[in-house]
Amino acid sequence: MRHLKKTAKLGRTFEHRNAMLANLVGSLIKSKRVTTTLAKAKAARPVAEKLLTLGKVGTVHARRLAAAKLRQQPRSLFDSKEARLKWRQNDDLVRILFEDLAPLFKDRKGGYTRIMRLGQRQGDAAEMAIIEWVELVTATTPVASTEKATEAKA
Repeated sequence: MRHLKKTAKLGRTFEHRNAMLANLVGSLIKSKRVTTTLAKAKAARPVAEKLLTLGKVGTVHARRLAAAKLRQQPRSLFDSKEARLKWRQNDDLVRILFEDLAPLFKDRKGGYTRIMRLGQRQGDAAEMAIIEWVELVTATTPVASTEKATEAKA
């Protein structure tokens, strides 16, 4: 019986499932919006929200827990300082989570992600969905750009 068992197995082993969810949430942190199957989006949502809650805490211990969950080790082998800084700015998931995303959600108590259904995939009829951060979408809506356009015309 599966009473009180919430984990979606997704047809994978424990290690494969955790690696896949870490990669999916890493892509969500990096690109702010990911298209995937509905089952994977529903499984990734609690992982992403718990990581963002760690990001709001902001301690060194929280950073280490987030790095462990995202399976991201500190990168120390770079050819130059510029290469290290470029990696830190664009690819360091823990830095992006703690310094870019967490301040946007500081007043929000939960519900950091949204899942929007897209319909079925052509090849295998899998239900597709988009998972994205809630505040980033509201902060970058086209309405803000149309307001600027109307102010420029006036």
